Amino acid sequence: MDVLRGMQAFVAVVDRGSLSAAAEQLEVSAVMVGKYLQQLENHVGARLLQRNTRRQSLTDAGRNYLAGCRAVLEQVQQAEASVEGLQRQPQGVLRISAPVTWGSCVLAPLVARYLAAHPKVSIELDLSNRRVDLIEEQFDAVVRMGALGSAEWVARPLPPYAMQICASPAYLKRRGVPQHPSDLGSHDCLTHLAWRGGHGWRLRGHPEQDWSEHSRLLCNDGDGLRRAALAGAGLILQPAVLLAEDVAAGRLVPVLADFLPEPRPLHLVYLPDRRPRPKLSSFVEFLLAAVVEPRPAWLRPG
Repeated sequence: MDVLRGMQAFVAVVDRGSLSAAAEQLEVSAVMVGKYLQQLENHVGARLLQRNTRRQSLTDAGRNYLAGCRAVLEQVQQAEASVEGLQRQPQGVLRISAPVTWGSCVLAPLVARYLAAHPKVSIELDLSNRRVDLIEEQFDAVVRMGALGSAEWVARPLPPYAMQICASPAYLKRRGVPQHPSDLGSHDCLTHLAWRGGHGWRLRGHPEQDWSEHSRLLCNDGDGLRRAALAGAGLILQPAVLLAEDVAAGRLVPVLADFLPEPRPLHLVYLPDRRPRPKLSSFVEFLLAAVVEPRPAWLRPG
């Protein structure tokens, strides 16, 4: 058994007065606190607390054992504090996961700047559109798109994941500028293969119409579609972060701004820690500061 964890539970129950209050302090369930206590009592071979549905009290063995537990836990805290003193400067390996497009367009350039500012930190950046398991796969933080499925995480909001419809100036000069989704029937719409079957080009105010049926070019890569749009192949509906540099440079022109799909929520997610690690807390602060500035960091010169 984890004797130290059992000691923590025992002291917390005594100090807070109940299993539920101790559970809140330790950030576990009351059932788990009860298991820790039972394991500790089995380990020492004596009952430490007399408990019933209304009250609890220390046994003689519990009174004697409590002082020793406090001394041990204080020594552990002092040892941890000495280590923290060595880690005031962020150091170590950070494992971060993010969606492919957002991660490559936004996060990767920012990671380069973060590493330049924190020379003792290394980052493993996993770009994947699958929903990774923060705990099982041992990630320090993940960027998660859409609804969050657990209240156990710390979730820091990032700018929503917005889409944009664009085309090259040459295409718009040749085919005209669409003013309404109904105009798309006479245009070439470039579509991601993942959107086949009615999952893409569903515009605000027209949720039942999938304009991808007007696609002459389908591709399984968003950047491939972007390059085709730059070459004048048609209209593209892709994440704004993928198109931002081309729009800023005038290589692509946004259209149909009033009919874009609703932006999707985006969060930086990580596990709570009563003593945040400098490497993670510094990264969180850096990322949040970078993405909320008026001009996106990924558009500013390095």
